[in-house]
Amino acid sequence: MAPRAQQLRPQPADRDARARVAVFVAAEPGPVTDDSGRCQLIAAASFDQVTSPDVVVIGGTLFNEEPDQRVVRWLRQVHPSATWTTSVCTGSIYLAAAGILDGHDATTHWARADELERRGAHYTEQRVVEHGKVITAAGVSAGIDMALTLLARMHGPRIAEGVQLAIEYDPQPPFGTGSPSKTPAEIVEFVRSQLNTLAAP
Repeated sequence: MAPRAQQLRPQPADRDARARVAVFVAAEPGPVTDDSGRCQLIAAASFDQVTSPDVVVIGGTLFNEEPDQRVVRWLRQVHPSATWTTSVCTGSIYLAAAGILDGHDATTHWARADELERRGAHYTEQRVVEHGKVITAAGVSAGIDMALTLLARMHGPRIAEGVQLAIEYDPQPPFGTGSPSKTPAEIVEFVRSQLNTLAAP
């Protein structure tokens, strides 16, 4: 999916979880086609219209391209006042491009670790990395771990535990190849080459 900003905005009268509104944000409101060209999302607002989000979530992209500078500029503007700035998968490369991860540990999809390091962050293979109000998640499945971590920070572990039960998140993968360090080298290189082929312009 193309990296798009998602923010959660509390209603003035009620700041609890039920009052939060998710808004998909892009350069302009309206349909936004993802990087595959096969799926459209509807942006409810433009970057100019969302200047003080409470929580920012930046998703990842399949393609190995330079970050969209419109997203980078928006991140630089809203991060200082945001309560939380988070990313999933290669979304952390956008955070790094905005200078948010300079000199800090962070994670991303393992196949793009070099790109994260090139932009000033220190890559770690952890599924979720926290640094102050910044939380980064590794590959797409780690986004659930990040979301539960964020819920616990915002509303306490009881709420996060309840949500984990509600979505029946009890991972029991059939194979032990969920990270490069646990996977035979030939599989790692095969997957890397396939991802690079898919990511090519």
